[in-house]
Amino acid sequence: MSLRHRLVNAAVGAGVLASLVAAPPAAVAAAGPATLPASQYTLTANYNQFDAVNSALVSTLGTAAVHTVMDNANHDRTALPSSFSVAGLSTGFRFDSGDNSDCTNYPQGITTSRDAVGTANSGNYDGHQLVLVSWYTKDGCDGGQTRSRITLADWDATYPNKYRKVLLVEPTGTAAAPDFKDIPIHAGGVSWYGDYLYVADRGKGMRVFDMRKILKTNTGGTADQIGHQSGSTYYAHNYAYVLPQVGTITSKTTSGTNLAWSSISLDRVSKSIVMTEYTCSSGCTDYPNRAPRAIRYPFASSGTFAATTTASQALQLPWYKLNGVASHNGRWWFNSSGSKQLYYWTPTAGSSTFAWVGSGESLSYWEDDTAADLLWSLQEGAGNRNVFAVTQATYGGG
Repeated sequence: MSLRHRLVNAAVGAGVLASLVAAPPAAVAAAGPATLPASQYTLTANYNQFDAVNSALVSTLGTAAVHTVMDNANHDRTALPSSFSVAGLSTGFRFDSGDNSDCTNYPQGITTSRDAVGTANSGNYDGHQLVLVSWYTKDGCDGGQTRSRITLADWDATYPNKYRKVLLVEPTGTAAAPDFKDIPIHAGGVSWYGDYLYVADRGKGMRVFDMRKILKTNTGGTADQIGHQSGSTYYAHNYAYVLPQVGTITSKTTSGTNLAWSSISLDRVSKSIVMTEYTCSSGCTDYPNRAPRAIRYPFASSGTFAATTTASQALQLPWYKLNGVASHNGRWWFNSSGSKQLYYWTPTAGSSTFAWVGSGESLSYWEDDTAADLLWSLQEGAGNRNVFAVTQATYGGG
């Protein structure tokens, strides 16, 4: 079912329809990016980093296909509240009340099965049209990051309005004694292409996961138990499913400071992943105080990154506190949580600035063969975690 029909099921009852006829936000001219030498930015890819241990984990625990995970989805997503309004709103949802208000877990990145497979077969991956969100977990409401996870939400009228949490883990141990541990990263951006899931790792690049290798784990342990316990028992903080890392994409630059990977997004037109940095103009202690950059890295013809990849585009940006980036067919969007603005830019048309939501996070471009193309995004603030899609044409996309 198309997103136009999903709107009736997911949003009208909550009073969202009124916001669909809101006037488009006024575009304001803005300073634009400057071109940087793309050759100064490279990636080194290793998709086989954990092969031996992962093979042993698969043999020991067994895998669960995505459709099996979704058949066992155990959380109900809800409609957007009537109070939520943003220009060009098409559809969206909220997590259940527990996840919406949880001060120890924060949603960050967003991608969809349309990133993974395109528009064919309604964008279904393993029979499901999905919205995938990455999260990080803190040790208490005021603690540091301890682990990360994803949620898979069904976005198809054929299935219930359900979602399932899957813990991200890093394989450890040996082939003879396989194990896994938590991945305590911010998970600020996520992109799904083919079978591979790419998760931003702030100071390093990306971690790679294979959606065909979700592992089944044991439940019933204590909340802090992770990894091998005894015999064939593996706990994962009571998660029934874990997704083990398969490889690492390492970032390097020959000019200036290393990239601070904030958010990533897939551009299916140019078959590339774009990234941007979260930086401050001044005054930040946990983030760089300098102008941010946006870099485009192309996939090889195989649909994965080559052993070494040189960027195909590099930009110096005039905007700060960027939590989201998207690009499609030569167009760029950047979300600033600091200014509550969405910036649009093309090399020919220049830049425009639009009013945007507060606590905005990542962006994902949703192609549609029968309806308007969309931009998916989300808000991270506890009690106000709206996952929503707007028509991209409302924000300069044309």
